[in-house]
Amino acid sequence: MVSQVEELTIEYVEDGVTTVKELDKNILTKGAWSTILYKYQDWDRRKEAYGPPKFSIRRYQKRNGEYQLRSKFNISSQDQARQLIEALETWMKEGE
Repeated sequence: MVSQVEELTIEYVEDGVTTVKELDKNILTKGAWSTILYKYQDWDRRKEAYGPPKFSIRRYQKRNGEYQLRSKFNISSQDQARQLIEALETWMKEGE
């Protein structure tokens, strides 16, 4: 398990193949509850290549000195990411 938020990763290796490749991450919050936004790619076994970039927001809870995944939301396409950004920008402007 991981004890430092900076060490958390979405990367996953199965049978020597990196099936989830982390491209970047942005730590949004740190502490007992940490939130990280990841940019990643999934390995497509049929095409033997990585697919388009995807995004995931993950929440971790630190208990007994180790981080544990508690929830996640995967943004499955760049179009969905743009829609999310547009909605957030609209709401933030309304709040000003």
